[in-house]
Amino acid sequence: MDLSSRSERLMGTTITVSICDPQADELLAHCFELLRSFEHRFSANDARSELMEVNHQAGIAPVQVHPDLFELIALGTLHSQAKNSHLNIAIGPLVQTWRIGFSDARRPAPEEIEQALLKIDPQQIQLDQENYTVFLKRPGMKIDLGALAKGYSADLIATYLRVKGIKDALIDLGGNILTVGQHPVKQQPWRIGIQNPVEKRGNHLLVLSVKDKSVVTSGIYERHLEVDGQSFHHIFDSATGYPVETDLASITIISDRSVDGEIWTTRLFGDSPTSILNTVESLPGIETLLVSQSGKIAYTSGLQSYL
Repeated sequence: MDLSSRSERLMGTTITVSICDPQADELLAHCFELLRSFEHRFSANDARSELMEVNHQAGIAPVQVHPDLFELIALGTLHSQAKNSHLNIAIGPLVQTWRIGFSDARRPAPEEIEQALLKIDPQQIQLDQENYTVFLKRPGMKIDLGALAKGYSADLIATYLRVKGIKDALIDLGGNILTVGQHPVKQQPWRIGIQNPVEKRGNHLLVLSVKDKSVVTSGIYERHLEVDGQSFHHIFDSATGYPVETDLASITIISDRSVDGEIWTTRLFGDSPTSILNTVESLPGIETLLVSQSGKIAYTSGLQSYL
């Protein structure tokens, strides 16, 4: 039996799901129905999304949300409030001020950045676990789940496929790969290429062999804004309001859950390579691969088994 794949543009990227099953067409169609519903739930760029209802009520009232949305916001809030974390799900006002990755991207005036910084404190997110309500305490606050939603959605799709008896699948959400089992036709681990940041897309520095793992890469080489000879990437520093200053081009995290890959690539982006490697070595079941802007690589001890 051949591998069946389906692709659609969703969540700001091209998503491809590949499985091997007599009912593949039906299962894939349902996967994309689910993905569209997740996009409607988690999007910070769709004025009608469930998340945007929370943002519209900032400073006004708590909003009751779907359990999935509550769980993702709670997870994001926990990691945003962690010490020295570069992840901040309250960063919406800053992202919307710069708009990097959108056609209307621009370099904001310093006073606009100052204004945005007043509204991005994750400590001001109030959660009610019993009633599934979320309240943003300050007017003008905006949650942006862009750093986490793809990974969380990939995990939900993998759960759905497993429930349906699928033992092998590849879920590719553009830079965010989740493997279920192995390649069903070749009967070997899935092979995942790691982009060389200084080369054209599709040129790989190395290839990882993975089974039942997520491979998430976060990089500064994908989306840029060029202004007066200066280049600004899309990963922001909550302290300064400007893109993170770093020698790294990308961080790749290998983990069981895709959302964990999203959390840690974002939490750690902005730390020194040595600090990142030390942190990841202390986390059970997680490995990392770092690529500097010159193309130099460094990785944790356990990554060797995927090469």
